[in-house]
Amino acid sequence: MKSAIRLLVPGVLALIALTAAWAAQPAATPAAAAAADEPAKKADEPAKAADLAGSYKVDGVHSSNVFRIKHLDTAYFYGRFNDCDGEFTLDAADPDKCRFDIRLKVVSVDTANSGRDDHLRSEEYFDAEKHPYITFKSKSAKKAGGSALEVSGDLTLRGVTKPLTATVELTGSGKGFRGEFRAGWETTFTIKRSDFGMTAGQGALSDDVRITISVEGIKS
Repeated sequence: MKSAIRLLVPGVLALIALTAAWAAQPAATPAAAAAADEPAKKADEPAKAADLAGSYKVDGVHSSNVFRIKHLDTAYFYGRFNDCDGEFTLDAADPDKCRFDIRLKVVSVDTANSGRDDHLRSEEYFDAEKHPYITFKSKSAKKAGGSALEVSGDLTLRGVTKPLTATVELTGSGKGFRGEFRAGWETTFTIKRSDFGMTAGQGALSDDVRITISVEGIKS
């Protein structure tokens, strides 16, 4: 028994020494781990920027265009335009090259109520027969911090064109299932409908209309 104990003691002592040495090593902190990953992330950035740069055609199936208006100063209701097309150009390295040209087909307005939708298509509101599209064409773009751009251009609604500046957030990019490259962006802004000659329903409907445009495009 004593000889067995003598044989075990050196092994136990060695194990204790190894454990103590491992415990003495400084633990990796989240900050240290992040710092270690930083060079790899920075190396990826130029490649991602190069992939992103280029022209895109709007994928209307995977894009959403929603508006919000207040009824009787009580509650908001929402509507959307189901038909959206257009093109845009992205360049993270040179925002000056970014362009946005978006069209919403007025007849595709959808508020989940067919009677109201028909009313909105009439002369009182969007006047779809005379003005079949709502359009936005950018004139300039500049960095606005992070992945955002400050985009200025012209919004045309009911045949009236007004300047508009909005923040556009680049929401993501990557390859689709067929190998095509896709990129997305979103913007939210508020307009006064009376600025575009839409004065029907005053008192019942707010003048302010909040619009969110979320677009996915396929690189040309």
